[in-house]
Amino acid sequence: MPDNIFNLNNPDFFGILLRFVINIIFLFLLIRVVYFRYSKKEKFLFTFFLLGITVFFITSMLKSVFIEFGMAIGLFAIFTILRFRTRNFSLKDMSYMFATIGLSVINSLKLIGFPLLGVLIFNIILIICVIILEEFTLQYNTTTYRIIFKDLELLKTDEKQKILREISSLTGKDILRYRIREISYKDMIAKIDVTYKD
Repeated sequence: MPDNIFNLNNPDFFGILLRFVINIIFLFLLIRVVYFRYSKKEKFLFTFFLLGITVFFITSMLKSVFIEFGMAIGLFAIFTILRFRTRNFSLKDMSYMFATIGLSVINSLKLIGFPLLGVLIFNIILIICVIILEEFTLQYNTTTYRIIFKDLELLKTDEKQKILREISSLTGKDILRYRIREISYKDMIAKIDVTYKD
């Protein structure tokens, strides 16, 4: 039996624990504070947290277990294909998943001669960028859907503001713009794509 099986006086061990604490703090900020605030999808919190923690420890142990970096990336790719092909994730959820993996990898690396403060700054920059992007998409997030419009006489007038007010009153949404897709004079209806702000 090896003599060092119960010996935890290895500086690498305590270094990994310190980076793990940093990783947990920034995962909490990214997933619980930012992601959950904007998406309200609590069903993915468990997945993102466990994914981040697992990736952190696997990447931290790469130096100790003599596994090639390409092999490690392959493990993550296989996991992603097997698990996430069964459910349709939105692009935003996939982006958060990638950010979770990237954050955990950054925090797990033991960078020789690189200050820990630099890693903290990278983490803060990532969190700030996510918040800015969320606020931007929240401000300009719109939805488009198609409606059937029966007032063809109003459409003939080409009074855009009046048409917008009419469509807004019919749908109960604050319509930003509309686009006529098809007009049927036989049925006296028009198919219109309307866009409103979420």
